[in-house]
Amino acid sequence: MAFRELALDPRILQAVQEAGYTEPTPIQAAAIPPILAGHDLIGIAQTGTGKTAAFTLPILTRLSAGRSGPGQIRTLVLAPTRELVVQIEENVRAYAKHLHINIATVYGGVGERNQIEALRRGADMIIATPGRLIDLLNRRYGNFSGLQHLILDEADRMLDMGFLPSIREIVRQMPKKRQTLLFSATLSKEIESVTREFQVAPKTVQIGRRSNPAETVTQFVYEVPKGLKPQLLVHLLREPQMEMVLVFVRMKHGADRLARRLEQFGIRCATLHANRSQNQRLRALADFKSGAVRVLVATDIAARGIDVDGISHVVNFDFPPQPEDYVHRIGRTGRANAVGDAISFVSPDEQADLRSLERFIGRGIVRKRAEGFDYSAPVPAPADSRGGGGGGGGGGRSGVFGRDRRPGQGRPERGGSGGGGRAGGGAREAGPRGGSPGGSGPRGGGGGNGGGGGGPRPGGSRGPSRGGPPRTFRPR
Repeated sequence: MAFRELALDPRILQAVQEAGYTEPTPIQAAAIPPILAGHDLIGIAQTGTGKTAAFTLPILTRLSAGRSGPGQIRTLVLAPTRELVVQIEENVRAYAKHLHINIATVYGGVGERNQIEALRRGADMIIATPGRLIDLLNRRYGNFSGLQHLILDEADRMLDMGFLPSIREIVRQMPKKRQTLLFSATLSKEIESVTREFQVAPKTVQIGRRSNPAETVTQFVYEVPKGLKPQLLVHLLREPQMEMVLVFVRMKHGADRLARRLEQFGIRCATLHANRSQNQRLRALADFKSGAVRVLVATDIAARGIDVDGISHVVNFDFPPQPEDYVHRIGRTGRANAVGDAISFVSPDEQADLRSLERFIGRGIVRKRAEGFDYSAPVPAPADSRGGGGGGGGGGRSGVFGRDRRPGQGRPERGGSGGGGRAGGGAREAGPRGGSPGGSGPRGGGGGNGGGGGGPRPGGSRGPSRGGPPRTFRPR
């Protein structure tokens, strides 16, 4: 089947052709006709199979037949993360380049003034995250009385992330007569029951078994002690074929710590997690796409917006406890029928999660051992546990400023009060040896004996070498 057989607007077909696409993917071929016919629809397909175009192309065709009234919004697309909102916007603008369609985005992490103005002016399509949108709706911004289309993208993830109350409130404020589309890579029976609240007699399009990871992805498991995972990753990254690698970790601080470790070995990398600003996240994605960095270390929530062609490997550094998360993760490689590898590091305490996944997908995953890697090597002590016992307080997210920490909150030029070895600039980072008494000068935090004060730089300037009890600065 060719795109020209799908009754799309000729101007959209021109944009699709200019983007280099000639044939629709299975989810597109199955979903576009019922959407054009005005049906509600549930679309289930693995990540990387073209779900965004599956709803974008027919909705743009329907929008091209009319115009929105003054201040009205005709289409609302909800997505779980800002990265996914930006990615959808890029796709929509590419396919609508020959149309006169007004598009705007609404998401957190940036100023709201332009978003408020866009809601006041009205638009043919608003692409939004539920959190920021419900905030603006509650403040009476946005006229959705003329809404014709509501799309929930990555619906399972939005509901899993706790957006259900916000989504219910948003849907309650939308006209009852509308077309509602729901797309996802996975969809549990529980979530399907929730969709009955939002849709009327929906058609269901399912491509492949919902539990199957992408068939073009080769999957391996490396069983390794937890403390040796960083060394194993560095060892594998010496292979030239690992040219564009997405690494998944469970926690935000774990992403930063792993990235620093890789940088020590000359591996250029970036991080993507919820503590990064919007500009930092967009820059990390841009650098990864352009090849400026070879490795992107990400958490699950932040990575939902990653739509990058050419990812050669996905590495599950921390094995996901939920099988659905595994399916989403490895779908970031092997996109659109390209090939890719998915590597999982599994420590003894993660074996139960691995067995749960294998039951979920209905087969075992091949175990491998890395040639030349010493699995019996001693596990190194964490960097922040060496040296003296008391750590400097008062860092921001990485021990930089005291203003982001509660207690010991102070001015930016002052460190917070001395604390445990993990907070702020810890004993390892306080000085060359990490064993000097904490300083109480204008820059160093007042660490206890044996702990370096955390200052405004990772290394932390120490004040006079004066011991004694930690000093606490009261919030101002």
